[in-house]
Amino acid sequence: MNDLTGKTILVTGAARRVGRLFALACGRAGADVIIHHGHSPAEAESVKDEIASLGRRAWVLAADLSHADKVSQLIERANEFSPLYGLVNSASIFEPLSLQDTSLDDWHRHLTINLTAPFLLSQAFAKQTNEGRIVNILDWRALRPGADHFPYTVTKSALAAMTKSLAVALAPRITVNGLALGAILPPADVDPAGDPSASEKVIAAVPAKRWSEANEVEEALLFLLAGPAYITGEIIHLDGGRHLI
Repeated sequence: MNDLTGKTILVTGAARRVGRLFALACGRAGADVIIHHGHSPAEAESVKDEIASLGRRAWVLAADLSHADKVSQLIERANEFSPLYGLVNSASIFEPLSLQDTSLDDWHRHLTINLTAPFLLSQAFAKQTNEGRIVNILDWRALRPGADHFPYTVTKSALAAMTKSLAVALAPRITVNGLALGAILPPADVDPAGDPSASEKVIAAVPAKRWSEANEVEEALLFLLAGPAYITGEIIHLDGGRHLI
């Protein structure tokens, strides 16, 4: 089911953290991968080398998603390497801002990168792709929003709505689904090995009482990229049940 041989997938934000997991998962499933990054050239080249070691082709594309003109060109540039079959909108910013702490610049920055960029990429992808799949990376907060990480949560909620609208607009040629993540990777300031209490605090509200394993993240993405084409407009929660409580 998870065979992507002969397919080319563009993963945004693929140089680091969960985007890196997604890119490598696609490579292991047989896909050729276009690795987008904003400001991480060394990390992107490392991902490229790992995918090449699997016998797959990989390319690196740099683009600052805060600039609309750069975003609009990204799909066209990617198709020059190989016709795209899949788009994974993974790149985002995640800042711990409350309502009162959020400036207008903060608000616009989150909207531009977390919502406008996926819109522009999906629009361009649909224009240049006859058949394919889009996966938008969401957050459990998207369907159960709270007051924390205010601009991030609002933009992810909007992206969840856009996922469903795109699914209708692009059917039957392109499926569009969302993957809502929970405790996948510890934040940069949390080291489960060095500070178990910090890790325990993060997962205290997770019914599964643990972090996700990397293979679970990979399998969920591949299900949406290579699984049943009759699934569209769906949002799968990979959060250990966090959105339920």
